[in-house]
Amino acid sequence: MIPVHRSYYELPSVRLQSEESPVFVRSLPSSRNTTMFNPKSLTRRWLIGFALLSNLPTLCAEERLVLDLWPSGPPGATRSLGPEREITRDPPDGVVRLTDVSTPQITVYRPERPNGAAVLVCPGGGYKILAYEHEGTMVCDFFNRHGVTAILLKYRVPAPPEMPLQDAQRAVGLIHHHADTWGLDRSRIGMLGFSAGGHLTLMTCLRGTERTYETDSVLDVANPVPAFAIAVYPAYLVARGTEGPLVDAVTVTPRSPPLCLIHAADDPWSSSGSALLAVEYKKHSVPCEVHIYAKGGHGFGMKQTGFPVDAWPERVLEWMKSLDLFGPDSGR
Repeated sequence: MIPVHRSYYELPSVRLQSEESPVFVRSLPSSRNTTMFNPKSLTRRWLIGFALLSNLPTLCAEERLVLDLWPSGPPGATRSLGPEREITRDPPDGVVRLTDVSTPQITVYRPERPNGAAVLVCPGGGYKILAYEHEGTMVCDFFNRHGVTAILLKYRVPAPPEMPLQDAQRAVGLIHHHADTWGLDRSRIGMLGFSAGGHLTLMTCLRGTERTYETDSVLDVANPVPAFAIAVYPAYLVARGTEGPLVDAVTVTPRSPPLCLIHAADDPWSSSGSALLAVEYKKHSVPCEVHIYAKGGHGFGMKQTGFPVDAWPERVLEWMKSLDLFGPDSGR
C-alpha cells in the first residue's frame, strides 16, 4: 500500500516529515552570506538538533486508527484489481490520486479538544480515483483544528456508485458504534464530500434506510443517514452539459438532513444542480444553505485559487455553528 498520509511538524529552521514509518530530518539551512565563523549560532543549531532528535517519538504523528469496513470482505462483485496505488502525472500537478482500492477503510482524525461533532469526509474522483489529499487529509486536518473529529473514507474505486454507497453506509454505522469511545454526539455526526464524493454524500442522505447488502447489527445502524451534510461541487445531479432538471435519483423528503452546498458558477458540472437541489429543500422546509461563487471551476478542494471561493471552509464552519453543531449555543 502506498503511503499517502503526510504529517509535518513546523519548528524554527527545521521541518520533520513523517510518512507512516520513516522519519526524515532535513538539515538546517546554511547561510551562504556568512563570512565569519559564529560559534554561538553553531552551538544554538546543535542544541536545537539535539533537542529534536531526543524527542522524535513525541514529534512523530500519532498512529491514527484505521478500520476495515468489511472484515469478511466487501459485498458485491469486485473486478480483479492490482494493489492499491497512486497515479502520478508528468509533469506533477500536486494532486494525490489513489486508485485500485478494493479494501475500503476509514481513518480517524481526532482533535486535541473534541467538541463532539464529527464529519465523514469523502474525496472525489469520478468513482475512478480518490483525490486523497486536497479533498481528504487536508480537510480532516482543517476540521481537527476546529475541534471536529474527522473520519476519512477510503471507498472502493474504480467501482459503480452502488459499491461506494455501501461503503459509506457501513462507515456511518461504524462511527455510531464507536461514538462513545471517540467522544462523539450521535446527533452531530455528519458527512462531507467533493464531486463524486459529494454525490456519494447526497445519495447516503437521500436513500434513507434502503440497503443493497445484508446488514450486521455489530457494524451497521438501522438508519445510516448522517445528521447533516456538506456537498462541495457535487457531480451527477443533472445530466452533463445541461442545466437541469435534477436526475430522478435526487429526491428530497421532509426527513432529509440539513444541507450546505458549495459550488462555482464556472464549474463544468453545472452549479444548477446545487441551485435546483436547494429549491427542493426549500419546498420541503428542510434547512439548506447554498454558496455559488463566480469563479473556482471544479476540483479546488482545499487548494488556494486566489478567488473568494477559497473561503468556503469558513462558510461551512459558520453554517455548522448556526445549527449548534459545535454544541449548544455555539452559533449564538
